[in-house]
Amino acid sequence: MTITDQLNRGIQINQIPKRIVSLVPSQTELICDLGLESSIVGITKFCVHPHHLISNVAVVGGTKQVHFDKIKTLNPDIILCNKEENTEEMIAELETIAPVHLSDIYSIEDCLELINMYGSLFSVEENAEKIITEIKKKQQEFHIYIKNQPQLKTAYFIWKNPWMVAAKNTFINALLSESKFENYFKELERYPEIDLEKDLDKDVEVIMLSTEPFPFKEEHIKELKLKFPQAKVVLVEGEMFSWYGSRLIKVFDYFKRLHLQKLV
Repeated sequence: MTITDQLNRGIQINQIPKRIVSLVPSQTELICDLGLESSIVGITKFCVHPHHLISNVAVVGGTKQVHFDKIKTLNPDIILCNKEENTEEMIAELETIAPVHLSDIYSIEDCLELINMYGSLFSVEENAEKIITEIKKKQQEFHIYIKNQPQLKTAYFIWKNPWMVAAKNTFINALLSESKFENYFKELERYPEIDLEKDLDKDVEVIMLSTEPFPFKEEHIKELKLKFPQAKVVLVEGEMFSWYGSRLIKVFDYFKRLHLQKLV
């Protein structure tokens, strides 16, 4: 049987996969929420949701480097990867072990497509449809709530030394736009390095410091508040802006809470 992934690559599988290695934290969470936790045989050290999983399942490395020999001994039927989070070299080597399904996520629509794909791939269509329906319901409720909220010029930082932000052609940018946080760096590509003094003007209204991948803390809020006293500088949960899949059920309520903080 031939299936396709989000890069339209044809993948040959002989049967519904029963042994899953997931090398993307948000996809691991999705697989569990689809009712497939017992089928997961390997994960990364960053697959921290659900919390108990990392104690019960083999950890095969990170998202950029894995132990191929360990994955091979797990005898997976399929390996779940992502174009951005996993490297081309990794994927090429993994394909010598088992079929690799690649996701490619830039929007909420891409997320819903992936959930639907997993529903078909693992024969859990009903569970997938429930998740999709709940996400759409939460999204619609949030759109009603946000309708009269102002657009807020927002810089979303993911790294320090050098300072790096999320720009266009990223899932983070899509969620910022969804929640009326206008990306200050929407004309730049992906995750550019910026110069605080030259690239960020005083008209920025909100500065978001993500808890991942760089672990921003209160001290960094104080540092940026000194440089941009007119802006609201807030620590935000990186998982809510960068994890896709079933995590979307939770993000719209989180965005409501952010707006309730009276960011302007």
